[in-house]
Amino acid sequence: MYADNEILFPHYAIPALRNLRGQKWRQLIDKIATKRETSVEVIALMSVMIELNGCLPCETDSYRAMRGCTACARQTLRRFKGSDEELVSAYESSVAKLRELDLAFDS
Repeated sequence: MYADNEILFPHYAIPALRNLRGQKWRQLIDKIATKRETSVEVIALMSVMIELNGCLPCETDSYRAMRGCTACARQTLRRFKGSDEELVSAYESSVAKLRELDLAFDS
């Protein structure tokens, strides 16, 4: 009955987002998709998607959760009114914030 869903945006959903936006977005996803789940770049993108998708208040019995995280993220990106530059900028800001924290991430 339930689709694959997680508590927060999952790493495995990243490749499915590749063709939803323009060239800059595709290049970002191509770069991120080859990295390990624990790299600062992957965690930064996951953080951006968590914010965009509204993952924190998502309930496991909600319609969004029942459809699954990948479907939710795809829909969110299709509906996003901003530009690819805004998405990439949000990602870059997230990377910078995580690096400021100086946590032990894989590179």
